[in-house]
Amino acid sequence: MKKINLLALLFLALTFGFTACDDNTVEPVDNNDDDNGNVIITDNITENTTWTKDNIYQLGGRIAVEAGAELTIEAGTIIKGEGGSQANATALIVARGAKLFAQGTAAEPIIFTSKLDEIQPGQIASPNLDPTQAGLWGGVIILGNAPISASASEIQIEGIPTSDPNGLYGGDDAEDNSGEIRYISIRHGGTNIGAGNEINGLTLGGVGSGTVIENVEIVGNQDDGIEWFGGTVNVTNAVVWNAGDDGMDTDQAWSGTMDNFIIVTPAGHCFELDGPEGDVLLNVQHTFVNGTVVASNDDRQSQDLINTDENSGVILRNVFITGIADGQIINRVNAANVTFDNVILDVNTELTNYIPAGSEVPAGIVAGTSGQADASVFANWTWADVAANVSSL
Repeated sequence: MKKINLLALLFLALTFGFTACDDNTVEPVDNNDDDNGNVIITDNITENTTWTKDNIYQLGGRIAVEAGAELTIEAGTIIKGEGGSQANATALIVARGAKLFAQGTAAEPIIFTSKLDEIQPGQIASPNLDPTQAGLWGGVIILGNAPISASASEIQIEGIPTSDPNGLYGGDDAEDNSGEIRYISIRHGGTNIGAGNEINGLTLGGVGSGTVIENVEIVGNQDDGIEWFGGTVNVTNAVVWNAGDDGMDTDQAWSGTMDNFIIVTPAGHCFELDGPEGDVLLNVQHTFVNGTVVASNDDRQSQDLINTDENSGVILRNVFITGIADGQIINRVNAANVTFDNVILDVNTELTNYIPAGSEVPAGIVAGTSGQADASVFANWTWADVAANVSSL
């Protein structure tokens, strides 16, 4: 695991990615139409289907991979979502009982982006969109049959109208398998689907531990970067850059592990870690381990560092938080089912300044300067590295 002193190089390394782009924002112009050469997808996927890298696929609406079907996406493929909000929001949904095999590589990641993005195969950075531009389409939603804490064993995922049965998630199969996702980048999503309700970059609802999710990037999503709604799925290697709300959000008693991650300047909380909801109070914890968080820079400042509920069940282990601004705190540090283990704050003042007034600093929260993520795994294939050098964290 790479652990380096960031005091001397952190903001120098990130200067271009976090500041220069805001001074050169390019407003997107919709030069695309249905004759742009893209393969337009307008119908749900009901049989085994493969998308190949020699095409650019354009989501013409809310597209679901329905139960019993499998969608395979070749490494290097680009998928672009059309604009649209509320009931017309575009998204790719993997319904319960369906599977997605999106297996990119470090040499050829799979990129989900907006129709307005002029990116072409072989490119990593967008040639015309800024990495803070958000809400230009929906996002990727994966739903499964694993347990959730809602009063009903199945409920509708946020962001999808209740009239769409492909939006249901939850069940009793902890080992449910929704497929394999490797080396994907999801950009400019989070379109509004109602008052104060947007789609996350990657939504995981009741996804089971049989699902493989590793090497994921979320850039410029209007809502959360990644949000888990119950389930048991584990995620390895994720970077969230410029989320419009929370960096990573948990609900419905998710019981998996997020191992090796970077969160950079979300507008909301760096972590929003909610406890179980409904009458089914599952006695579980989820884990965030080996992470590096940049909470603020000169242009963007997160709200709080870590936000939990009184009944949250979470373990935070080997997490380094830097770029901490005045007023940012870790709340509810003494909640009964929240464990801090080597949570390192990059500060040179009293740690009591970063927890609620009157609370004691848990032994697991310390001051220091050592990054905890193995950031090298994000080198070259993520836009966050190409533009902002996150592999140096």
